Amino acid sequence: MALLLRHSRKLRRVHGVLDWERGSIARHFSASACSAAAKGEAVSSSSVHGEYGKKVGSSSIFQDRQSGKDLHTFKVSSREARGSYSLKRMPIATGVNSLFSCGQVVSARQFSSGADLPPHEAIGMPSLSPTMTEGNIARWVKKEGDKVSPGEVLCEVETDKATVEMECMEEGYLAKIVCGDGAKEIKVGEIICITVEEEGDIEKFKDYKASSSPSAAAPAESKPQSEPVQPKEEKKEVSKAPEPTATKTEESSQSGDRLFSSPVARKLAEDNNVPLSSLKGTGPDGRILKADIEDYLSSASKGSKKEAAAAPGLGYVDLPNTQIRKVTANRLLQSKQTIPHYYLTVDSRVDKLIKLRSELNPMQDASGGKKISINDLVIKAAALALRKVPACNSSWMNDFIRQYHNVNINVAVQTEHGLFVPVVRDADKKGLATIADEVKQLALRARDNSLKPEDYEGGTFTVSNLGGPFGIKQFCAIVNPPQSAILAIGSAEKRVVPGVEGQFEVGSFMSATLSCDHRVIDGAMGAEWLKAFKSYLENPTTMLL
Repeated sequence: MALLLRHSRKLRRVHGVLDWERGSIARHFSASACSAAAKGEAVSSSSVHGEYGKKVGSSSIFQDRQSGKDLHTFKVSSREARGSYSLKRMPIATGVNSLFSCGQVVSARQFSSGADLPPHEAIGMPSLSPTMTEGNIARWVKKEGDKVSPGEVLCEVETDKATVEMECMEEGYLAKIVCGDGAKEIKVGEIICITVEEEGDIEKFKDYKASSSPSAAAPAESKPQSEPVQPKEEKKEVSKAPEPTATKTEESSQSGDRLFSSPVARKLAEDNNVPLSSLKGTGPDGRILKADIEDYLSSASKGSKKEAAAAPGLGYVDLPNTQIRKVTANRLLQSKQTIPHYYLTVDSRVDKLIKLRSELNPMQDASGGKKISINDLVIKAAALALRKVPACNSSWMNDFIRQYHNVNINVAVQTEHGLFVPVVRDADKKGLATIADEVKQLALRARDNSLKPEDYEGGTFTVSNLGGPFGIKQFCAIVNPPQSAILAIGSAEKRVVPGVEGQFEVGSFMSATLSCDHRVIDGAMGAEWLKAFKSYLENPTTMLL
């Protein structure tokens, strides 16, 4: 609180208004609901009377110097705040921002200064996965005017990994849908709908339009009344001027030939392969800031964008990228640019594996279970190999390597919506029948685009099989960060090999390629894992022990 009062010139004089001995909670209402914590059992009447207003009963009336309007407040003592209490709405003031700047503190419950908009709740786009920054509205389950209750599905949101149902948190009525069916690229936190408590308030939001999110609207309201805004703009103009920037950079380079940059800027530059020596810092003494890296990346992307003109007479169609396709592209690009890949390939004879599968499937049919595929046996062998060589079940964390105790295998599934990698948790501890059942259920949900975050998060290793479905002999997969390895399985093929007593025989061989992150898995370590994996494939009965 003291830091806030020192920071704002308008709040420096509040020291004289507030009593600092005991704590209380005070709340006022403006165009957007704001809460402020004050100190003291009550507002000092002497300070209030002399400079701001007068005291009436249990409430106080302050007068705004600029607007001359009376501002109503009320108080709750610290003794009452510790117990249960209720807050009553007071007459709403429009000039509160001239005394208290609350632009950065916005409640989910919005209060309007006019009689046309009653109390309502603005619901923003939620963050439904750790990597989600924006989402799309697939469809609305509830319609405008419908009653909603906690736990009911409001809409289906297409995230960066799947389509997830968004549930309602409070009881009320859906008054306005701001972003309709099919709305694209909605930022996390941006308003998508409005709910009210009373059914009669629905009509008042018929023509409601959300020009910006609540967090952006509040600072915009206080901008005309905030005095320090102009100096900030002047500082930005000075920092963007090329001549002072060049001078600062030259001075910093001459003093010891060192490049000064913030840790965030260095990390961002490292992730995007940006040479710091090619940048001119705009910070103190030529220090390179995060904004400098972002400006460089944006200018580079703008410079590389050219009109994709087709050759004359060539017919084509432009297909829009889905959210999943965009995220997959960005993650794979990041993987190839930042992870030092290397590849190890081994051929395993799988005659015994095929024979074991043919013996187990009739038992599965008799018991009503799912048929066991070659890929299910591969998942089990990979999980047991990770348990035997736990160093490959790790992630690079910059300052340390994190080795996981759980063996969670992601399985790559290609669908018409994009590439999904649902996870089979603790695959080393599960039987073949359980793995077969889980993989088929997850693949079905992936094709229906109905995977939930818990279905694809938390994997420690990935298996991608293009052999069985597509007949690909051998390929190299891209590591799925933050994992450190991915296994690419090719198809089994017949080969003539030397047999006993100088005879020749035909055997089935399958190619497997391990893509490794060299920061985590050294060559010998990767070879040791492949050796264990090959042993399980060529002697599959050992997986049952």
